[in-house]
Amino acid sequence: MNRAAKISFKNEIAGRLEETARGGTRFIYHENWQTPIGCSLPVRQREHEWNDGLHPFFQHLGAEGWLRERQARVAHIAEEDDFGLLLRYGADCIGAVGVLPDDGADIAVLPDALAAGATPGRTVSGVQRKLLVVLNEAAQIFEPAASTGPAPFIAKFNSERPEAIVRNEYLSLRWMAALLGADEVTAFALGRVAGYDEGALVVTRFDRTQAGEKLRAEDFAQILNKPRGIDFGGKYDASYEQVAEIVRNYSARPEIDLLRLFRRLIAFAIIANCDAHLKNFTLLETPAGLRLSPIYDVINVGCYAQDGFAQELALRIGDETVRLDDVNRRLFETFGERIGLPARAVARAFADLRQRAPQANAVLDIPRAEYPIGFVARFDEVVRNGCLRILEQ
Repeated sequence: MNRAAKISFKNEIAGRLEETARGGTRFIYHENWQTPIGCSLPVRQREHEWNDGLHPFFQHLGAEGWLRERQARVAHIAEEDDFGLLLRYGADCIGAVGVLPDDGADIAVLPDALAAGATPGRTVSGVQRKLLVVLNEAAQIFEPAASTGPAPFIAKFNSERPEAIVRNEYLSLRWMAALLGADEVTAFALGRVAGYDEGALVVTRFDRTQAGEKLRAEDFAQILNKPRGIDFGGKYDASYEQVAEIVRNYSARPEIDLLRLFRRLIAFAIIANCDAHLKNFTLLETPAGLRLSPIYDVINVGCYAQDGFAQELALRIGDETVRLDDVNRRLFETFGERIGLPARAVARAFADLRQRAPQANAVLDIPRAEYPIGFVARFDEVVRNGCLRILEQ
């Protein structure tokens, strides 16, 4: 029997998602619903059908990697079953959309679910080890979020490979905030989570207000209807010109957000962030409309060159895959012209970043015990080489 789900938007039922006889899925807006739940799901078209598996907009609400494996194991669901995992865990996703069982049945909390990090009715996308958490202010420690109630933070943990990912992302976000401004980066801090014998990077969710209200937030893989693909590789199948086109078409302030995007891409290249794929760009609801969200999920992959990690930009520029060593000012000037930025705006962006780079690099304080072969020293070397190649300083 084909399965079905109720789709909520800010806790109101907006429509129905159902499997089709041909192996795809169909989303249908309720008759009187007038608010689009996604850029790729306009309300003027009442039905949206996808011929092969789960529609990508909903597919990208699910977890990847570590959390997905745990969710599947605890609930005895096949890891490949996108629809089944969302029926179990999708009631509260990143953004304003939720996936609820069509029969209205409550989801039972299995005994080992919370301990495993597989919170029933809740999920978070992405491949890194991560959990939704709340702060226990009395104990000054974070705790895994329950299946209902607040979940204002995401805790991210180290993986076996690559090394020191928490330290890397913490340094990367500090550097990005110093270079581009604190408001451009999601709030973050180091912390500990009860039940986990390791430190974590804890980021504040920008898709929730302080009162816990849901905000519309869509990553660019959802907006492009990009299937997740084998090994979740679909998020890499695009160009930065397509990213810019999304900003131009859907941002409430496209001229401002295009320039913000341009500055971010320069910064990503300097810091060797080779994982700036489609799911690491999001449009976020604001009082003015959809805007480019704060920066998140930034990693200096240049630190891992010796471990065989790809040293090229995550998405294409034009039709080309670009190696980091080939990224320079001229490439970005051409890219800026191609996405419609005035030459004077491009020149001002480079001048401003060049001026701010020394104070940003100053946050990379190399511990005396590590110098010159430690992790921070390698991180610092990658960034300074990037500044020399791209900012010509």
